[in-house]
Amino acid sequence: MRMNRHIRNFLGDRRGNIAITFAFLLVPLISAVGMSLDYVRAYNIRTKMQADLDTALLAVAKDIGTLNNDAIEAQIQNWFAAQTNLTDKGYELSDIDIDTNSQEITAKAKVTVPTTLLRIADIDSVDVSVSSSVAGPGSSYMNVYIVLDKSASMMLAATSAGQTAMQDTAGCAFACHVSEGSHTYKGKNYSTNFALAKAMGVQLRTDVAMNAVSEVLDMIDVYDSAHKRIKVGFYTVGKTAAEALAPTYSTTTARKVLANDAKKMTGATSEDATYFDYSLAALKKLIGTAGDGKTANSPMKLVLMLTDGIQSERNWVHQTANGIRFPTEVDSLRKATTPLNPDWCDNVKDLNAAFGVLYTEYLPMTWDWGYNVTVGEKMSTSVFSSVWGGKMQSGSKNKTRQAYIPVALEECASSSDMFLQASSAAEIEAGLSSLFQQYVAKVRLTN
Repeated sequence: MRMNRHIRNFLGDRRGNIAITFAFLLVPLISAVGMSLDYVRAYNIRTKMQADLDTALLAVAKDIGTLNNDAIEAQIQNWFAAQTNLTDKGYELSDIDIDTNSQEITAKAKVTVPTTLLRIADIDSVDVSVSSSVAGPGSSYMNVYIVLDKSASMMLAATSAGQTAMQDTAGCAFACHVSEGSHTYKGKNYSTNFALAKAMGVQLRTDVAMNAVSEVLDMIDVYDSAHKRIKVGFYTVGKTAAEALAPTYSTTTARKVLANDAKKMTGATSEDATYFDYSLAALKKLIGTAGDGKTANSPMKLVLMLTDGIQSERNWVHQTANGIRFPTEVDSLRKATTPLNPDWCDNVKDLNAAFGVLYTEYLPMTWDWGYNVTVGEKMSTSVFSSVWGGKMQSGSKNKTRQAYIPVALEECASSSDMFLQASSAAEIEAGLSSLFQQYVAKVRLTN
């Protein structure tokens, strides 16, 4: 009886259950935790490897048609290795296919990722693989339309030193072409601010714009060294739009036109008004609908506009209304000097064209009475909505019109990454080429 009671007590004792149960569950528990940690690690590596492969293919897509397939494949290998810096840890790039007819590149990459805790379940590694395929403007036919704002406000001296020099000598920081009275510099008289600025060697925003356009031409020479895929054309916007150069494959011709004062791209000419509602509608007719880029007759289209973004008329500031174009319902001309209405930019975007906008920043000039009564005024005192039809963003009424310009121009661009704001001469010069690069890099990731 006593023996039976001991046996029953032993069998009924629950005091060691937790330890025994834990011992039984320890292996699957560690395996589950290991699976979570190791697969998250593998997933992160896969995400990084996918981005690196995409970047490698994007970087060389522009070379289809200019390099042979072996050279392109070598570039992909080198770029991928440079991006990952992990080739010594098992990354393998394979199955690279370059189709020059469809202008498409495909590739695969794989790696074996060692496990940690999963080894307790006899899983020593996890295979990770990714694939990518790219095609698009980097290897397609495309037209680039460079559009310059020709308003008198673009005749502003490009540097603070230049503005000070113009202000001290002419009483105005702008190199306008209209007669501002006689100005004397080094014993000679000059009847316009522009003539004075040239004599003083003051660099203007228009001069910087010419340098920016030249950089784009340099890049086209690189991306299309055979000059068989990318055309470039020049256009201006002011009271309306005008074509200075129809799209051409020849960057040599483009450079000649750019330097020709008679073509009205340089600072030798300007307009006393910029009517974006008129000029962008006129520009639409000059550009035409974009294609898919597969043939020369169906090019993709990129419009690059360099502007200070102000809907303006010189007489609006000076309040001389005789004979000028202006809505009669506005009681003060100065209220009409506002940022452009972004809806007007749909004229270009509706063509299925990419629209890049470089804003040459309208720097605050609180010492200038003309600035203070127009661009320096608040949006709430403007006719941005009531006359120009703009939809002001919430909370913007107390912003100055100058502060609202980049808001409007970013909406004008086809995407936020196709908008750049530049305040210095160096930023302006680099800006257009940056937008061009941004677009060319936007090749379509098909996988």
